[in-house]
Amino acid sequence: MGQTTIYHNPRCSKSRQTLALLEENGVTPEVIAYLETPPDKQTLNKLIDLLGITPRDLLRKGEAEYKSLGLADQSLSDDELVDAMVSTPKLIERPIVVRDNRAVLGRPPENVLALISG
Repeated sequence: MGQTTIYHNPRCSKSRQTLALLEENGVTPEVIAYLETPPDKQTLNKLIDLLGITPRDLLRKGEAEYKSLGLADQSLSDDELVDAMVSTPKLIERPIVVRDNRAVLGRPPENVLALISG
């Protein structure tokens, strides 16, 4: 098995639950506190590709910054949305778990079970 990585926010209950679920299943992931060590643009684009979603799907739409930066504007390009997440990592949905060139969002935390069992 390859290395497992979790993009983690310790203040987020779903992120903590996902990390606990990994550990309960014998997985000790590399933990990246993405608010302190944000992914760069290339890394974020790779995560989006691995997740099989669009940048807009990865945005936390309930954050004040989402509204203040005008990110609901449908005319914004994927590139502009990724730039916003790189400069304001709080906007990135969490947690993201990566293993063997596959990734899932830990919402709900049980999503990681398919990643670590297969």
